[in-house]
Amino acid sequence: MRRGPSWFNVTSITLGFAFLYIPIIILVIYSFNESKLVTVWAGFSTKWYVSMLSNQSLLDAAWVTVRIALLTATLATILGTLAALTLVRYGRFHGRTLFSGMVYAPLVMPDVITGLSLLLLFVAIGFDRGFWTVVIAHVTFTMCFVTVVVQSRLVTFDMSLEEAALDLGATPAKTFFAVTLPLILPGVVAGWMLAFTLSLDDLVIASFTTGPGATTLPMKIYSQVRLGVTPEINAVCTVLIAIVTTGVLIASIVTKRREVERQRAERLAIQG
Repeated sequence: MRRGPSWFNVTSITLGFAFLYIPIIILVIYSFNESKLVTVWAGFSTKWYVSMLSNQSLLDAAWVTVRIALLTATLATILGTLAALTLVRYGRFHGRTLFSGMVYAPLVMPDVITGLSLLLLFVAIGFDRGFWTVVIAHVTFTMCFVTVVVQSRLVTFDMSLEEAALDLGATPAKTFFAVTLPLILPGVVAGWMLAFTLSLDDLVIASFTTGPGATTLPMKIYSQVRLGVTPEINAVCTVLIAIVTTGVLIASIVTKRREVERQRAERLAIQG
């Protein structure tokens, strides 16, 4: 007979979730505050969202952030998937330890050290800092997360499916795109979403590698918060929360549906 969770576990989980999410809920609520004081509720209003939409500097920073996040997520997903394939499929090869160490290093490297190292690199090679340096920096530290996610998917992959496709005359490239990629797509999508989210809210690394005309939204928010928190900042943060939450929900739904379809196809194959 299985026992239910103890009161200690339930209490710990409840307190943990409350510590994480109650501040976010308060932020969202006070983004609809009529008052300019974020700690004093004066009635419901959406004027701060209207004010946010008329703030051109915030909109420019948001557009830069979205473009950087989209490019970062796409490039990191491609490179991270290739790195995961290399680590899983090619077994031991000369330089594997060095390669895996370089791939996983950003996972344990403090953001300050990563940002400073990239800054010194860009200065040493004379590469002007701006939009593309931020993209390169974000790809550098998000690629490892994609590699870990896709690698976990590849470890449980049934190699006999690829072997069957190769035996039927498919080329390795066609086998990958027709067989391997559709089956590991949930992991790839999850890696893309993780890279997108990490790039979207990064502050430290972007601060080191940015340049004129490449101010991201977290940097803009941080610079304004130092002068005092306003409901307009709460509105911007609420929009960011909504975007990330929507993206995560969509990715979860797509991944769940593909997983159900894959299990159904496997059952039909066994029954057939």
